[in-house]
Amino acid sequence: MALSDWLAKLETISSREIDLSLERVVRVLERLALPIAARVFHIAGTNGKGSTVAMLESLLRHNGFRVGCYTSPHILHYNERIRIDGVEVADEEIIAAFEQIEALREDEALTYFEFGTLAALVVFAKAGVDTLVLEVGMGGRLDAVNAVEPTAGIITNIALDHCEWLGDNIAAIAVEKAGIMRRDKPVIFSAREIPPAIFDRASETGAKLLVAGQDFDWQVDGDNWSWQGATHDFEGLARPSLAGEHQLANAAGVLALIEAAGLEELLNSDAISTSLQRVRLDGRLQKISANGNWIVDVAHNPDAARVLAAALRADGHTGKTVAILGMLDDKDVEGVVAHLADEVDHWIAVTADSQRAFSADELGRRVANASNSACLVADSLIAAMDRAQELTNADDRVLVTGSFYLVGPALNQLYSRR
Repeated sequence: MALSDWLAKLETISSREIDLSLERVVRVLERLALPIAARVFHIAGTNGKGSTVAMLESLLRHNGFRVGCYTSPHILHYNERIRIDGVEVADEEIIAAFEQIEALREDEALTYFEFGTLAALVVFAKAGVDTLVLEVGMGGRLDAVNAVEPTAGIITNIALDHCEWLGDNIAAIAVEKAGIMRRDKPVIFSAREIPPAIFDRASETGAKLLVAGQDFDWQVDGDNWSWQGATHDFEGLARPSLAGEHQLANAAGVLALIEAAGLEELLNSDAISTSLQRVRLDGRLQKISANGNWIVDVAHNPDAARVLAAALRADGHTGKTVAILGMLDDKDVEGVVAHLADEVDHWIAVTADSQRAFSADELGRRVANASNSACLVADSLIAAMDRAQELTNADDRVLVTGSFYLVGPALNQLYSRR
C-alpha cells in the first residue's frame, strides 16, 4: 500500500479527527516498547513552534548531534513531518512504521495525528537518533507528543487559537500548554508577555521555569542581535535567516533551552550565528519572485496576523498589497482581518484545501464585513492567483496567508511558475 493510501486509511480509523487524550497513545507506545533517545525536547505554544524546532535542530546538528524532528502540519508533503538530520524520511520508512503500529494497536481507535506521532517515534528508534525534537500538535497536556517524557521544553507564547478544544481564554490555554512541564525539568517561556497561569502551573508541578525578560533576554543591535542567559552573554550575533523581528524571540528561547538543558558547550558565537543562518523553512514570511512579488505566511490566528502585519509594515514596501486568504472554519477570521486590514489594498477569498475550510463565499462575506471593503471570491486557488496578478504590477506584492492548507498548494504553484 502506498503512503497516500495509508494516509487515507488513517483518516478512517478514528471517528474523530481530533480526540485529545493520552491513554490510547500510551497503551500502543507500551506495546511498541521503543527505545527513546537520550534527549527529548518538547516544543509547545500557539505560534512559532515550527521556527523554534528548525532553529534548535540546526544548532544541535551543527554540534554533531543526530537529531530526529517531528512537526505538524506539513506544507508540501507528509514526509516533512518526520526528519532525521534535516532530511525528510522516505515513504518506505513511514509505511514500515505504519505497518508496525497497525499490527500492535489492536482495537485502539488512533487519530490521524496520534498514528503519525507513533510512526515518527518508530522511525527515530530504528535510526538510533540521540536527540528528539518534538513539536506539540495542539495544547500540550493531552497531545500525543506528551506521552514521551521530555528532558526539557519550550513554550513559545500563548494566544487564542483552537479555542473549541483548549478553552476560550488565555488562562485556560496556558494551562493546556503548560502540560509539558515536569518536576525538576527546565521549561522555557520564549515570549516576554507571560500569563500568570504559566507561573502557577510551574509552581504546582515543580518545573524549572525560565522566562524571557527575567531569566534570559535579547536585544537588537542594528543588523545583529545580542543574548544574555544565566551563565552566557553573546553580542554581535548574526540574525536568523527566517524573516521578522519575532524570530529573535524564538532564537533566544532556543539558546535558553540549550543552556538550561546542560548543553552549554554548544554555545559559542560562531556556532549560534552559523546554525541560525542555515535554517530554511517554507511558509514563514517567505518571499518568492514568480511572475510577481509574492509573500507566503502560515499565519492563521489573530496573534500571528499581528506579527505578520508588523513585518509587512517594516518591509518598507510602497506599492499595493493584494491578499489571498483561505482559513479553516474554527479560526477567527475577523481577528485576523483586523490586524491585516491596514496593510491590504485588495482581498481575494478562496477555499483552503481542507474539508474544514470556510467556503470562499462565506469567507468573502466575513472578510468584507470585517474590513469594510470589497472582497473578491475566487473559484479556485489558481483563479485567485491569476486574479491577483491582474491586480498588481512590478511595484506591488501578493500576500498568501490564513492557513497551512492554503500556503502549501500556493507554494506548489509558485515553485512551478519560477
